[in-house]
Amino acid sequence: MGSITTCTLPEGALLRTYVDRGAYTDCYVTECAQPVGHAQYVEAFYTTAVFKLERFLLSWFVNRPSTDAQARGVASGELASFAAWSVEARGPDQLLMCDFQGRTRSWLMTVPGLDGAPTKLYFGSAVVPTV
Repeated sequence: MGSITTCTLPEGALLRTYVDRGAYTDCYVTECAQPVGHAQYVEAFYTTAVFKLERFLLSWFVNRPSTDAQARGVASGELASFAAWSVEARGPDQLLMCDFQGRTRSWLMTVPGLDGAPTKLYFGSAVVPTV
């Protein structure tokens, strides 16, 4: 796994709709030498130690418990919600989640490398302005 760097949203990113609406967005990318499938990436992201801490806090403070099995279900497309998030949009290589209050978005995208090039793993968020 390479270093994590900030970058501009790639063309076709589901998160781009929030840039067009004037929301705050961020985007980060890292590269992985071996091939990584999108479901594999989403599951790994939502089951890291740091995200498990966030899941614990969501369970404790806003009564939104979650499990690794639910993270796996969202990653595979079997579930449409997880912890405080629900699926807003999905593509074969990306996932856009919306928080239960509709204020933030979480986005994950994979771009497979060609001819042995590393897989690009993107992640980002949006904070939607109140109207």
